[in-house]
Amino acid sequence: MKINDKSRWLITGLCALMLFMNGCKKEAATPVAPAQAPPPAVGIITVTPQSAHLTSELPGRTAPRLIAEVRPQVSGIIQKRLFTEGADVKAGQVLYQIDPALYRAEVDRTEATLTRAIANVTSIRQRFERYRELVKINAVSQQDYDDTSAALRQAEAEIEVAKAALQTARINLDYTTLKAPISGRIGRSAVTDGALVTANQPQALATIQQLDTIYVDVVQTSAEMLNLKRNLESGLLQGSNRATVDLRLEDGTAYPLPGELKFSEVTVEPSTGSVTLRAIFPNPKMQLLPGMFVRAIVTEGTSDAALLVPQRGITRNPAGEAMVMLVNAEEKVEPRVIQVARTVGNQWLVSGGLEAGDRVILEGIQKARQGTVVKTYVFGEKTDEAPPAPSTDKKE
Repeated sequence: MKINDKSRWLITGLCALMLFMNGCKKEAATPVAPAQAPPPAVGIITVTPQSAHLTSELPGRTAPRLIAEVRPQVSGIIQKRLFTEGADVKAGQVLYQIDPALYRAEVDRTEATLTRAIANVTSIRQRFERYRELVKINAVSQQDYDDTSAALRQAEAEIEVAKAALQTARINLDYTTLKAPISGRIGRSAVTDGALVTANQPQALATIQQLDTIYVDVVQTSAEMLNLKRNLESGLLQGSNRATVDLRLEDGTAYPLPGELKFSEVTVEPSTGSVTLRAIFPNPKMQLLPGMFVRAIVTEGTSDAALLVPQRGITRNPAGEAMVMLVNAEEKVEPRVIQVARTVGNQWLVSGGLEAGDRVILEGIQKARQGTVVKTYVFGEKTDEAPPAPSTDKKE
């Protein structure tokens, strides 16, 4: 079939119209670009100076304030134990009685020796007095006078020897009665009636410990001690003249009475690199016993203008430095390296890098990239603001 020029132009127009209509449909079906997402919300705290009471919790053990081991100073047979094991005893109270018969006989012998020496010196002194007058008229020789004088001095010396021997014998007789050297609580007896004991034996018969006040020896590393001194010297902490100590017992309960730090060792233990601190505690109810493991809470000092940041807000960079993410005046996220001194509970004490009024990000930090504009809210307070949900409506 032959197509003329008019028909050819008509077909060409129809094809162009169909292409135009198809293009319009495609353009109308193109989706509208979504609205720009709002800035991410982050929870912050504003750093403000506050008063902080700084303490250290250190391990330690209790020790008696006074301890005395009862040992015999003379040998003999124990006739009687005169105390109740585990009871409180007073200084001077009789604890054991050693058979005194041998030592009483020694006292009698030395008394007799002293009496003989006194009688002997009386005769020699009378002869010396006579010779002193006779030698003046040459009635006796000078040699006889000198011999009498020497004999008198020797007899007088024998009296002093006899007196010393008598005193020793009486002391030994007194030692047969073993008495408590201090007041305190006595432990179990290592011997029974009829046991043979010897003078200054290595084994103690019993041990007395004074427990109305008790020591607590705690250990602190030398590095912590140096850091504390540095903080006190820099003014970050203010110390007190009387350092108080609180105590936690083995079961975690708090001891009701506070103690006082008395002194610290002047040398560092080479094997552990630590020093020992000693505190003293009142113990009226005998709740603390020697050898107990405790934890002492030592007051180090106070800071009237401490800058504290929760631990969750501080991270470490690859160099190991402490850093925080801040919201600056332009509402943008800014990282900052800081210096921290120590922990206070669940917070860090900041010694440098932060100032009062800085806003530290604690929540939503995953979305807080450096330079990102963010919307802030106070950490811990509920916020009803949330990013709007994406629209699901489609334009027909």
